[in-house]
Amino acid sequence: MLAHVSLSASEFRGVPVRTITIRDNVALRRKPRLRHRVVRRCGYNAGVNSALITLSRLHAALQSGEITPIAAVERHLARANSNVGRNVYIAIDRDRVLRDADEVARLFVGRAKPALYGLPISMKDCFDLQGFVTTAGTRFYAEHNAAAREDSAVAARLKEQGAVIVGKTHLHPLAYGITGENPDYGDETQPRDAKLLTGGSSSGAAASVQEGSAVAGIGTDTGGSVRVPAALCGLAGFRASIELAHARGLWRGGVHLSQSFDTLGWLFRDLSDGPLLASALFGLVIPSGISATAADRGTASSRAVVSIRPAEKVRIGVVSADFVADAEAVVMQRLADWTERLRDAGAEIFTFDASWWREAWGIYAPIQASEAAAIHAAATRGDYSVFEPRIAERLAWGASLPVSEVERFRSLHAVFRGRTDALLREFDFVMSPCSPVARLEAGADHTNARKAILSYTTPMSLAGAPVVTLPATNGAGVQLAAARGADARLLAFAARFGGQDSAG
Repeated sequence: MLAHVSLSASEFRGVPVRTITIRDNVALRRKPRLRHRVVRRCGYNAGVNSALITLSRLHAALQSGEITPIAAVERHLARANSNVGRNVYIAIDRDRVLRDADEVARLFVGRAKPALYGLPISMKDCFDLQGFVTTAGTRFYAEHNAAAREDSAVAARLKEQGAVIVGKTHLHPLAYGITGENPDYGDETQPRDAKLLTGGSSSGAAASVQEGSAVAGIGTDTGGSVRVPAALCGLAGFRASIELAHARGLWRGGVHLSQSFDTLGWLFRDLSDGPLLASALFGLVIPSGISATAADRGTASSRAVVSIRPAEKVRIGVVSADFVADAEAVVMQRLADWTERLRDAGAEIFTFDASWWREAWGIYAPIQASEAAAIHAAATRGDYSVFEPRIAERLAWGASLPVSEVERFRSLHAVFRGRTDALLREFDFVMSPCSPVARLEAGADHTNARKAILSYTTPMSLAGAPVVTLPATNGAGVQLAAARGADARLLAFAARFGGQDSAG
């Protein structure tokens, strides 16, 4: 029996999810044409636009026992796959999720509850989850991979922290794209606006948080795959320093795209929740007295709440106008809004010459393509035509690059990274738009979108830097970056600007 919950019905409104439980992977391998259809369907959820319970409030209710994990998870499941494509999740098993929630409750009876106790979390389908096939967003791997025999390190860490994994989310094929378009599982549209794509590659992670089937989603970020969908969907995002996931051993059971740039991160709704999520996944110690208190979160629209103590004067560098010359007016306005907000909070704002950031894309693309081709060569025997044409073309190009040429780009990468390191010693944080555009229309031709968007995000990818997406409800999110290893300080600073108006 479910415990009584004193949360309003509007916070958990939705329709039941109809679940198809996939149990016989042998049978699936005998019918490869059906095997990729692992998405569990539900009716379109008109209630997705209703108010969502905040992560902080749900966390408090679970920790106090006001609500049980199974009750919380059941109500979030009611929102699953609510976009018009009904493809937020590539794999979701309602019965299993509810059993997992019940197990979490029994596991921690009489014990201290961990940070993510009972919280419904989604996970990008490039990490193994025991009993499920890891597709990396492709029909090819759905048909050739066996079900995972054990959890990936990410899944194991989430469970250790008490999270309930709702399901495995949609992604741009191989995580090799920035739009969220996917010919095998359907393009990922935003649950709140069917005319818009979520962006990618962590497309389903963004959609799961936007629709409210998960309070946060695990994503990966190589060239911008957390930052861009977070920005376009009006969400907060956190991309960790590149060394952090490796140091914590979190890539075991995960599918890389490009080892030189891959890192992990979160997509979530409110900046004030970043420290909790990052400390739970990465074991970070967030500086005390910096993140907003529970009381602050309810009144964060007051700039006095997030004011910086005089002794903590923060220097923030903002990209120069020449770097963002191709940005839409709405993007520039949101950058100006965040600049004003940070200045009003006590930060010192400077403009720096970012013209050299334009070199980033030309360095990033060949290294990424070469590494991605090597990763997928064994499974495909070098025949990349098993993937959609644009990705196949990139992989074939990467495979054709001479070692000497790739090494030349690696040398340029080292120089660029050193220059960015110097910039991040000069400033505490640097700020720029996540994308030159605030929306990607579903069904439009986005052939040129990849280079245009990644030109904005790859500078920090080359640096391996941690980045927080400062959200905007209109899709024009802003990236705030810090030096490698300064993840905790970045998260603590960004958390000050959380609260009910986190997205402005």
